[in-house]
Amino acid sequence: MTTSASACPHASAARIPLDPFVTDLDGETARLLAAGPLAEVELPGGVPVWAVTHHAEARQLLTDKRLVKDIEVWGAWQRGEIPADWPLIGLANPGRSMLTVDGEDHRRMRALVAQALTVRRVERMRERITELTAGLLDRLPKDGAVDLKAEFAYPLPMYVISDLMGIDEADHPRLKVLFDKFFSTQTPPEEVVATLGELAAMMGAVVAARREEPGDDLTSALIQASENGDHLTDAEIVSTLQLMVAAGHETTISLIVNAVVNLSAHPDQLALVLDGGATWEQVVEETLRYATPTSHVLIRFAAEDVQVGEQTIKQGEALIVSYGAIGRDEQAHGPTADSFDITRTSPTRHISFGHGPHVCPGAALSRLEAGVALPALYARFPQLRLAVEPGELRNKPVVTQNDLFELPVVLGG
Repeated sequence: MTTSASACPHASAARIPLDPFVTDLDGETARLLAAGPLAEVELPGGVPVWAVTHHAEARQLLTDKRLVKDIEVWGAWQRGEIPADWPLIGLANPGRSMLTVDGEDHRRMRALVAQALTVRRVERMRERITELTAGLLDRLPKDGAVDLKAEFAYPLPMYVISDLMGIDEADHPRLKVLFDKFFSTQTPPEEVVATLGELAAMMGAVVAARREEPGDDLTSALIQASENGDHLTDAEIVSTLQLMVAAGHETTISLIVNAVVNLSAHPDQLALVLDGGATWEQVVEETLRYATPTSHVLIRFAAEDVQVGEQTIKQGEALIVSYGAIGRDEQAHGPTADSFDITRTSPTRHISFGHGPHVCPGAALSRLEAGVALPALYARFPQLRLAVEPGELRNKPVVTQNDLFELPVVLGG
């Protein structure tokens, strides 16, 4: 790799490097918050960007039309400083989809996905999610230790998103391997391009299969819309499919895992929700705020200078959205923002699923999955507890996700 921090116009000794191994996420979050609403950070590989870390400024910037998704606006990209084997290239430049375009193109692509993910349509999926949840719980041992992530939190959202997108269950094992490499900062350079190519090929095969044999799924709907004149190219459908699968399972895995971790670390709050003194909706929302599944979202580019307080994102510079810090902003969530509290009352709603035109279209589905999975899990295993101390849990080397390698729990008493 040939990226260099010195090539960036806002090079600074005060820049905060994002740890590619994610060894101290809470400490890193605190440093980002302390740096102010707009922090200078360095992504793995020596790539310098700005990060918005406070709630009010994030809402402002997420609706600022001068910050665009077109990677061709990025000065470092134009200058050839971002190589094809940069570990995060698949997130910064994932192909043409609703994630990477703005304006009319974004509205056109997003509308087709949003039609399949309205709150009413998502609610119709409750029965299927309940069925899948029960099946996975039936497979767990009655007691003893188990990796709850591998056996429950991972397969549930993968089954759900596969049903939605028309992906064969036989593809799940390989998709897990590929998406682990896709998100990781530790994927060897020689594997980065190969991983992106294989993912695109697998998604292309799904599109080809659904074109040959349409089903009641979103991929078939996107193909049909294209044939009916909505002008989605095959490449756009493939990129949209990859985006939906990536975001549609990773976010929900982390939401379920982080809820279990924090309820286990706060037994008084677990007792409260099990006794009916608080709701599972409160658990889900506080987990989204306090331990947001997505630590940082890549990446927007300044089409012209953007002033934020006394700082300026200059034309051609890049911005990431640091949702982990934003969720703990005391100005938005009060002096106890750094505490997990399912009884929290705050006038400010978190924005962990984004804000503005690019807000996550799958938010309702993720909430529904966690809202079904968590009460069912604890109804079946009310004595569930961590098999290790919370401090022994290991984060995966994924700077964009708040994600654990495993979640060892004891199910019985």
